[in-house]
Amino acid sequence: MARIRLNQEYRNKCANRLRVHLEQEDTQEKQKYDGLKGDQIDLNDKAWEVAQKIVRRHYTLDDVAKARYLQDKFENVSTIAKDSCFHFHYLGTKESRDYNDNLVIEKDVPIERHFDFRLNGSIDTQSNYSGSHDYKYGYALFRDELKAQDNCNPDILIEQEGKDNNPHKTKYVDNNNKYLGNDDRGYGKEWNDKYELDLIGREYCRDRSIKCTEQEFQFLIGWKQAKGQFVIAHEKWINSVLDQMREIKIGLKGYKYLDEAIELSTELGLNITEAEIVRTNSTGLVIFNPKNLAERIKGMKNKHVSKEDKIKARLLYEAQQKENSLN
Repeated sequence: MARIRLNQEYRNKCANRLRVHLEQEDTQEKQKYDGLKGDQIDLNDKAWEVAQKIVRRHYTLDDVAKARYLQDKFENVSTIAKDSCFHFHYLGTKESRDYNDNLVIEKDVPIERHFDFRLNGSIDTQSNYSGSHDYKYGYALFRDELKAQDNCNPDILIEQEGKDNNPHKTKYVDNNNKYLGNDDRGYGKEWNDKYELDLIGREYCRDRSIKCTEQEFQFLIGWKQAKGQFVIAHEKWINSVLDQMREIKIGLKGYKYLDEAIELSTELGLNITEAEIVRTNSTGLVIFNPKNLAERIKGMKNKHVSKEDKIKARLLYEAQQKENSLN
């Protein structure tokens, strides 16, 4: 039976199947992402409880009701606004340097940060700008939903990291944001409606700063950091997949025949046949032996070894060395 030549169409099909397979593998990176993803709703709900407590100390429900009464009674009164982001501050100690580089300690200085509970709210713990947005968190949280949509890609910001803006990136970012929605519809509206309060004053949170305790402030900083760790887990998982895919594509580019690509897939744990690739809708830089390439790619997984595993490995190594010296 004649061997089937590996053209670019078949290379792309094999690469796409392998990408899906790698994303489904139960690696340490994926376990970390899945574990943190399961914590996100509870994480946000607990932070929201703290934020509500702070806000309602300042804008009590009784005050809001009175303001709403006046707003309903007089056409020229507009004082109630819903909001999901807040400037909180506490009075603390701030250290700085003067022109002569001498340490200056200021006491009872407002330490302020911006906390945004919207789906696309900033997760930067140093940010105090109410207009900043971060789409990475929503992409990580609703990754499965985005993956199921045509022309959406929840990993686009990871894949395009370090690259200039381009039509490919813009297309998927726009499609992702359109599907998730914001205050108008979709998951964004559902999320934002859950985390909003009636406040007295202008609708822009930068026009007000609400006092809180240092403990409450640090709790909310920890909330933003935890969201950031979830985003990082998403990035590390997908980057591990992308690293493997780069090696796979180099290998596929060097193969001449489809059976070589099938062998590579089998070695990587994906059982597909030539018939599947053919019926579904040149030479490379370096030609890799499929088994060797598979082992190289497997070695990219689970690179993060725990301290306990390192100690076990070291003890095992020392025991083997001791046994060898006795023999």
